[in-house]
Amino acid sequence: MDQGYSSAAQVLIAVIPMVGIVMGAAVIFFYLLWNHRRRTLLIKTGQYRKPDFDLLSFSLLAGLLLTCVGLALTIFLSIVQGANYGLLGGLIPLSIGAGLLAYYKIKRGDSAA
Repeated sequence: MDQGYSSAAQVLIAVIPMVGIVMGAAVIFFYLLWNHRRRTLLIKTGQYRKPDFDLLSFSLLAGLLLTCVGLALTIFLSIVQGANYGLLGGLIPLSIGAGLLAYYKIKRGDSAA
């Protein structure tokens, strides 16, 4: 039993993802446009305050998360696949997380002194 789909159904199936991507791009575009206009207006009226960003807290959180995920992936992939290129899927986040934790430790030591 060969079930063939009509050409109209095939067109609809092909168009739905395209419409989703276009609508998502339109939402992102208007968000960026309106946010830019809002900031410009705040700057003109003198009410703009630069948002605070705590780099040390971000590096600590991201470092801990990446180190834990990288360690878990490294252990899992080494057990399942052994030592091959697939192990990089765990070693890359592990090394990035360790680097962020090292940055946190160095900067925290500088600000304490």
